Amino acid sequence: MSKIVVAIGGNALGDSPEEQKQIVKNTAKHLANIIAAGNKLVIVHGNGPQVGMINLGFDIAHKNESKSPIVDFPECGSMSQGYIGYHLQQALNNELKKMNLKKEVASLITQTLVDKNDQAFKNPTKPIGSFYDEKTAKDLAAKNNWSIKEDAGRGWRRVIASPKPTDIVEKNIVISMVENHIVPIAAGGGGIPVILEERNLVGVAAVIDKDFAAAKLAEIINADQLIILTAVDNIMINYGKPNQEALKEISTTDLEKHIKDNQFAPGSMLPKVEAAISFAARKKDNIAVIGNLEKVKEVLEGNSGTKIML
Repeated sequence: MSKIVVAIGGNALGDSPEEQKQIVKNTAKHLANIIAAGNKLVIVHGNGPQVGMINLGFDIAHKNESKSPIVDFPECGSMSQGYIGYHLQQALNNELKKMNLKKEVASLITQTLVDKNDQAFKNPTKPIGSFYDEKTAKDLAAKNNWSIKEDAGRGWRRVIASPKPTDIVEKNIVISMVENHIVPIAAGGGGIPVILEERNLVGVAAVIDKDFAAAKLAEIINADQLIILTAVDNIMINYGKPNQEALKEISTTDLEKHIKDNQFAPGSMLPKVEAAISFAARKKDNIAVIGNLEKVKEVLEGNSGTKIML
């Protein structure tokens, strides 16, 4: 029996709630098989498209009706945790019932602690929400204390920071759930970013990469495996070139060399690789795998994906 943290990419869950419902039904079948094999499972999901959709909806509502409030990113993140978690837990519950497995699944609204002095706050780079003309963007920035930047000639947008997670606030609840054979869906979208202000938790407008949050959660619960599911089969080097190569199995040391050679795109594969290394490098028996959400069965059987070990 192993403790396994599975991280599912938000981009791999479709572009609408209806599409997501259909995708998670298939995913749930494979997640149920992990549980049926006697493993303890924790599920983490991304929320990139989904939280953007929620944030944009509030932006559009505010543009059309000034009385409709601008809802900030911590609140949008919590909403995405709720609705993605709902789809996942419902689909997984249904699969477990088909298999006659008496197992509870629950989504946990999760806060992730970040360091208020993280360098990411000094240079926010993650664009979110609507495009604005320069004057409107600067007016909104002054009114709401936003950071804004011009985005590739398409207009001005709000930008927020992407700090690294230092702790999971609800970690003891997650640990208790795992010990009591409950399947937690936690740290969705990387968790709601919070900082400590005079010993009080305060939400901040930021985005935590879900893969780093999953690695932190795997560390906290002392997991045996971290499985990061995305939209590609393997980690690739020399991507898009004639000598492109899919990596099947690699050490953390060799993978770090590829990072130094700038083999991985900062906005896509790099955080997944860094998160996998951070987990696999903690102890000898830790295994991290990066693979395709659509090939979950093969990934779990070791027949697809990239395996990372110390």
